[in-house]
Amino acid sequence: MFKRLLMLSDTGSKNLNQAIIACIISNLTLMLPFVILLQIIVLLISPLTANVTLNVGYLWAMGGVGILSAWLFLICYKREYKKTYESAYSEAANTRIEVAERLRKLPLSFFNRKDLSELTANIMGDCTTIETMMSHVVPQIIGYSCSSIIACGLMALYDWRMACAIFSTLPIALLIAIVGKQIEKHWAEKHVQAKLAVSDQVQEYLDGIKIVKAFGLSGEKFKTLDKTLKNMMWAAIKFEGIGGIFVTLSVMVLQVGLGIVVLVGVKLMIAGSLLPIDFLAFVIISSRIYGPLISVLTLLPELFYMLVSIERMKNLQTEPIMEGREDVVFDDLTINIDHINFSYNQTPVICDLSCVISPNKMTALVGPSGSGKSTLLQLIARFWDVNSGEIRLGGHDIKQIDPETLMRSMAFVFQNVVLFDDTILNNIRIGRYDATDEEVKLAAKKARCEELIARLPDGWNTLIGENGSKLSGGERQRISIARALLKNAPIILLDEATASQDPENEVYIQQAIAELVKNKTVIVIAHRLKTIIAADQIIVLDKGTIVEQGDYQQLMANHGLFAKLYSLQKQSFSVTR
Repeated sequence: MFKRLLMLSDTGSKNLNQAIIACIISNLTLMLPFVILLQIIVLLISPLTANVTLNVGYLWAMGGVGILSAWLFLICYKREYKKTYESAYSEAANTRIEVAERLRKLPLSFFNRKDLSELTANIMGDCTTIETMMSHVVPQIIGYSCSSIIACGLMALYDWRMACAIFSTLPIALLIAIVGKQIEKHWAEKHVQAKLAVSDQVQEYLDGIKIVKAFGLSGEKFKTLDKTLKNMMWAAIKFEGIGGIFVTLSVMVLQVGLGIVVLVGVKLMIAGSLLPIDFLAFVIISSRIYGPLISVLTLLPELFYMLVSIERMKNLQTEPIMEGREDVVFDDLTINIDHINFSYNQTPVICDLSCVISPNKMTALVGPSGSGKSTLLQLIARFWDVNSGEIRLGGHDIKQIDPETLMRSMAFVFQNVVLFDDTILNNIRIGRYDATDEEVKLAAKKARCEELIARLPDGWNTLIGENGSKLSGGERQRISIARALLKNAPIILLDEATASQDPENEVYIQQAIAELVKNKTVIVIAHRLKTIIAADQIIVLDKGTIVEQGDYQQLMANHGLFAKLYSLQKQSFSVTR
């Protein structure tokens, strides 16, 4: 049950069951001192009530048993800690890895629908919720409940009337907690959504901090962030306040049971069916039973709140991942695109597009903004799956190929480079993790990175900051090309790698790309048409379909869209000069 409810692994479910048993045992051992205390009280008052001599030896024996019970409790608590906290932390760590692995296998369409803050909450916040539930909530709720029931059951063997008095108010207290759950669930979801909205706005605020400072939008002037922070504050107040009302009310009702125990006990003593010492025993033990039950009622709202996060994790697990064969061998690198169609959120982007991309040739994709160039490139790399039609590599439909297997044959150089806050060496090694330092440095040399590395304070071991913040755009691009060179894949996909570069960096990048594309199948998106004049094939896209196709000379002779775009760029370049 717990495996499905809390999304646990087999090991995690087994550890949780063991943690619950350990919690029950430690709670039962914690009741032993109360039993020993009761025995000592009986022993001390017996000379007064039964006119007998105080048995000092038995008193010392009870003291020894008390020390032994304390030692037993420490052993049980140590075992409970190991079974709950250590296993919970291990399960949370494994869950984070599993979530990250699943995210890696999801199509880009999923990430278009999800915010970064929500995905971060999945990996960090929701996994922490599982950790907290396994360590601080579920074992305690079940352990406290079971130990209290066991203790009360043993007392019922002695006097069932007093045992019933102890639990007389528990059904009403639980009913209040269950009714509160339905109301709290609504406000818990509101609170979770408010926190996600704040994460979104904080991310946007930090990403746009230059604009914020330039236009004096800090503090309350950044109204959207200010509003979402206030919304989260009120959502938290409402959730905590409403939950607190039901918890307090249920605890108050439960504690009325102690008064009922006293009233029933007094009535039974007056009737002569209960001895005073037995009455005292029930009062002492019942006070110990109510402590764990109060903890259960206090933890229930926390459990209900955490189940909202668990539900979001379950939704992530139901997202279909991209799968396929891993044993595919490409004897031929011809890419056949056969009548494909693709839409973003019901908006058509690629419409009945067909073409052939020959191996060991350069194919350029050109066209107006929004014509589908980047989408087509990413469909070839299977970042998305086409809605209909087929893209075949070497005769294999890429929808039937595992994405990682497919990408081993491709290297992608993006226009917007993503680097990690790590060393230059490790950022390039992403291209191939098993590469030696010498191979990494050779790739960097071919990508014209040696000059920039020589200027860095720690050379190859320089930390380049978040997303390469210590490097210029052109320098980041050269690092990206070095990755592709190190990967040495037979198919190269270039998404306008030279866009918006200064003249010096553009020269370096052009030289690096020249090294990259030697003897490779190259597909390049080009906005600056003069850079693809030497392409073997130029495919001109407009509104998601091919309107022209051929080499530079053929397209210029056609006087079609390519010739028009080339002429406009030439005129624009002349004006800017």
